Amino acid sequence: MKRNIKWLLMACVMVLAAPVHAALTIEITGGAGNQIPVAIVPFAAENTQAQSISGIVAADLTRSGLFRMVDTAGVQPQPHDPAEVRYPDWKSRNAEALVIGGMTPRPDGKIDVRFRLMDVVKQSQLAGFSYTIAPAQLRATAHKIADVIYEKLTGDVGVFSTQIAYIVKEGKRFELQVADADGYGAQTVMASQEPILSPAWSPDGEKLAYVSFEKKKPIIYVQALKTGARQALASFKGSNSAPAWSPDGRKLAIVLTRDGRSQLYLINADGGNLQRWSDSAGIDTEPDFSPDGKWIIFTSDRGGSPQIYRMPAVGGAGQRITFEGSYNVSPQFSPDGKSFVFIQRNGVQFHVAVQDFATGQVQVLTDTPQDEAPSYAPNGKMVIYATEINRRGVLAAVSSDGRVKQRLSVQAGDVREPAWGPLLKNQ
Repeated sequence: MKRNIKWLLMACVMVLAAPVHAALTIEITGGAGNQIPVAIVPFAAENTQAQSISGIVAADLTRSGLFRMVDTAGVQPQPHDPAEVRYPDWKSRNAEALVIGGMTPRPDGKIDVRFRLMDVVKQSQLAGFSYTIAPAQLRATAHKIADVIYEKLTGDVGVFSTQIAYIVKEGKRFELQVADADGYGAQTVMASQEPILSPAWSPDGEKLAYVSFEKKKPIIYVQALKTGARQALASFKGSNSAPAWSPDGRKLAIVLTRDGRSQLYLINADGGNLQRWSDSAGIDTEPDFSPDGKWIIFTSDRGGSPQIYRMPAVGGAGQRITFEGSYNVSPQFSPDGKSFVFIQRNGVQFHVAVQDFATGQVQVLTDTPQDEAPSYAPNGKMVIYATEINRRGVLAAVSSDGRVKQRLSVQAGDVREPAWGPLLKNQ
């Protein structure tokens, strides 16, 4: 992937590629130093269903890099309720936590699913829930269970029930797709013979803003995921690019060249009340709101080279905040607002890095050479990004401390422009 000096196009003209409807394959390429040993007993009667709910939970936890699965084979009888647990069996296998549960089909075709998370060391129950679901909800329920286990054992919010958006291409066909965080259930939101890029989730997870070239120029659209209804949010003269939602979902920051230079604008989510936000002699692009809505960060070359700046969301002068290196772009606030992730050029390579606002300290997170488009998980613990391996575009993810690494790919072609969706209130 060549970086042109007109790096504005990085935010609005990247061409991507991947097979249609192909599930993302996730490979763990690095793990945390201290992993929590967890034993997950196959749920009672789960073999009567098309999917193994305990297997999905185990895959979720393993993918996080924070857990080590303890072999449950050979333990007899296999417990499914707290009264059946013989703690010495699990202590001897060095398990610190035990997951048990069962499934009961109902006459109406639904399924009762129950699970318990047991503390092996303290010999007590940490969590327990029951769900009544349709068979089609098995995978989603497994993700909910994994989220509960993750939160109870780490103290952080789980994100296994979230979704990711990304762009794929097959031949000359581009598709904007949405899939579960584990790569399953890919659905096409929009398809075109022209490039699609820069997907951005609304805070409620119900809409995506994106840039489409279907009319031979970059236009920003907003599309509802449930109904497919969409509107052209920004179709002004010149380029319309880099949409970013405000935390309340009422406005978007966008980048327009309608007045000659690439500058930042603010627009209502219905396309009204356009306001110019920046007025510099350089190229301003790639805006992102702080979680509290008080600040934006963005990329600008107003100082001579692409760097990251911050300014109040009400407007005002931009303050430069990156000083290491001559090329820093694509910033995104962490969910807690204390740091931001971005792309930093080191020599001829482009890496994902994170910078702390309070100290200014920078940490490079990745060792892949051609990284772009970083996007935080909503709990701030992982960053998904696009990179290039063996001349093929893939997605990758890295923990915010750089220790846990994943690779997400498809069987053929490329996949790029990831955006991690928000936590949903009903989850």
